[in-house]
Amino acid sequence: MSTVVVVSAGLSNPSSTRLLADRLTDATVEALEEVEVVHVELRDLAHDLTDHLLTGFPSPRLAEALAQVRDADGVIAVTPVFSASYSGLFKTFFDVLDQGALDATPVLIAATAGTARHSLVLDHVLRPLFSYLHAVVVPTGVFAATDDFGTAGTDLDARIARAAGELATLVGKLGAGVSGPDATRARRRTVEAELAEPTPFEELLARAGRA
Repeated sequence: MSTVVVVSAGLSNPSSTRLLADRLTDATVEALEEVEVVHVELRDLAHDLTDHLLTGFPSPRLAEALAQVRDADGVIAVTPVFSASYSGLFKTFFDVLDQGALDATPVLIAATAGTARHSLVLDHVLRPLFSYLHAVVVPTGVFAATDDFGTAGTDLDARIARAAGELATLVGKLGAGVSGPDATRARRRTVEAELAEPTPFEELLARAGRA
């Protein structure tokens, strides 16, 4: 069974960010049928993230959340927009992930804001972040302004369904054991594993030659 981790960075409770995350989750579950969903609510980890930045050591519950993202078959990442960018809480969480934790992991990006003027945050801020982290970002990002919630005639439902379908397709390919970037993800190793049993230098050279 595949596992999808939903990372939501809403600050209020309830929040439009969590509402969008839930709608994306429901659509993904419907598309995948057999999937385990894990929710990571960053609001509850705010103090843990600050302590980790100051000490370099994660609390047990933060370590668990980081491990869940690292081991996920797919990730749904949703942030509110602050100052034309992702929230600091959202960025901090992905800053403290182990290097390589998202290598070739399918990620659906989404954001919420007061007006549609912030919709470019998906392609100008979120997509570059996850590309830097070597994730596989699904083609369709989902942005929701305040007017998109509870208003008839918007295309939010269509965007959610399309993005969820794209994520489900990528996660499904992982489960089928395909080759290519998905196979790279299946072979990815944590920092702890690499320190315990380093990858031979010859293999690293061979990978570089194939890149």
